[in-house]
Amino acid sequence: MTPDDRLAAIHARIASAARTARRDPADVTLIAVSKTQPVEAIRPLLALGHRDFGENRVQEAQDKWPVLREKFPDARLHLVGQLQSNKAADAVAIADAIHSVDRSSLVTALARAMDAADRRPALFVQVNIGEEPQKGGCAIADLPALLAEARAADLPVGGLMCVPPAAVEPAPYFALLARIARDAGLPALSMGMSDDVEQAVTLGATHVRVGSALFGARA
Repeated sequence: MTPDDRLAAIHARIASAARTARRDPADVTLIAVSKTQPVEAIRPLLALGHRDFGENRVQEAQDKWPVLREKFPDARLHLVGQLQSNKAADAVAIADAIHSVDRSSLVTALARAMDAADRRPALFVQVNIGEEPQKGGCAIADLPALLAEARAADLPVGGLMCVPPAAVEPAPYFALLARIARDAGLPALSMGMSDDVEQAVTLGATHVRVGSALFGARA
């Protein structure tokens, strides 16, 4: 499949799921997760008009995106991987959104970096929705305190993000994240990947993070 075919296929899946849920497909942002992909693989999607991309690591984003933004200055970069507090300033400098806020020390570092740079990327708090010890994310029980801390620091937290446990039905986890976000008054939901876009959109995702379905399997 060509990049055009793959992009069209994902948009069709999102639109179909949105119609099922009586939602407007335009309310779902497709983030093309370009981690580990070379600049040459990203350019075709940019040329097709796609603008939202996701990277896991700040260093990789710094290596790739300055040159891409020379021709496509309106590209929007989402950091979707775990973020070290000592990389907060670099993240704020390059990202338009950060999807992995998950602890107090990172809230403090981001607040300091945003004040220093006078730049305010959109923020999502990552929730460890499956309570998996090997995964990043704030514990569900700790979320109210972390949100209160972020709001006290005047951080622009607009939503929640999750990565459900692998090899199980993701829908209950998406539904739980949606309920938690609703109770917290947060409108945005970053959830759903290549294999479960439909479930995520049906259950309210506003941002879906798709890699392999757009770029092919990573080496």
